[in-house]
Amino acid sequence: MTQRRTSPGSRIPHAAGLFAALTALAAVLLPAPGRALDLPRESRVPGGIAILDLGAADGPPGSVVFNGHGAPVLRNGATWVAVVGIPLDTAPGKHAATLQPGRGSPSKVEFTVTDKRYEEQRLTVKNQRHVEPSKEDLERIERERKRIDAALGNFDAERVPQFVLRAPVDGRRSSSFGLRRFFNDQPRNPHTGMDIAAPTGTPIVSPAPGVVTDTGDYFFNGNTVFVDHGQGMVTMYCHLSRIDVKPGDAVATGTPLGLVGATGRVTGPHLHWGVAVNRAMVDPALFLQE
Repeated sequence: MTQRRTSPGSRIPHAAGLFAALTALAAVLLPAPGRALDLPRESRVPGGIAILDLGAADGPPGSVVFNGHGAPVLRNGATWVAVVGIPLDTAPGKHAATLQPGRGSPSKVEFTVTDKRYEEQRLTVKNQRHVEPSKEDLERIERERKRIDAALGNFDAERVPQFVLRAPVDGRRSSSFGLRRFFNDQPRNPHTGMDIAAPTGTPIVSPAPGVVTDTGDYFFNGNTVFVDHGQGMVTMYCHLSRIDVKPGDAVATGTPLGLVGATGRVTGPHLHWGVAVNRAMVDPALFLQE
């Protein structure tokens, strides 16, 4: 596995280095004063996005951490904003991100998360191993879980993410994000991505510029690609029939990543597309162009 980690990773063990890197890069990487950003649609619910106003952009940007993971901080017109992903298991109520300004002491930025009830989905999987894994399968799943967590928790301070994305594949988009799932009538974790139905072999492209940080064949996800878009925003593409990139590849909007398939735990060919912000899996629909 290849990981490109230009600053602290998923748990930000050396926060001072992250703050310094962001401050030094602000002048050359962030939008010019007065220019408004294209931001994702805000939805302060579990699995959604909170856009936090950090005050006037009259100094260095500083850094924001939520649930131990760094979130994107960018200039939006005359202010700094943080784009914070809200994990699906977040309880409704008041929460706070930690702001470490470019100068001064850390402070809390509070926001309120409202409840959202996701529907249930019941699916029939032909391969019973994907419902009741063997001991060897479980050991493999645990190894892969750590690898997936590392890829989704990557933080590249030098890259500025693009928040308005194109769909990675042509096909029918489901509203499957957040569904409480039952496979062969057995409850499993909520669905953390968007399923896009398309025939096997349909091209999948990168929805924004980034760097491929990992690829592989996973027990549940099948053939998978991870793309780091910068500052804690990472996308993943699962169940591919073919992977056309390798770790370390720089990709632009529209760069081919692979082909739709039905590998891993599936009921038919489709793309499972996931978007992580500060390691929280969030609804990809919030980033799509309308």
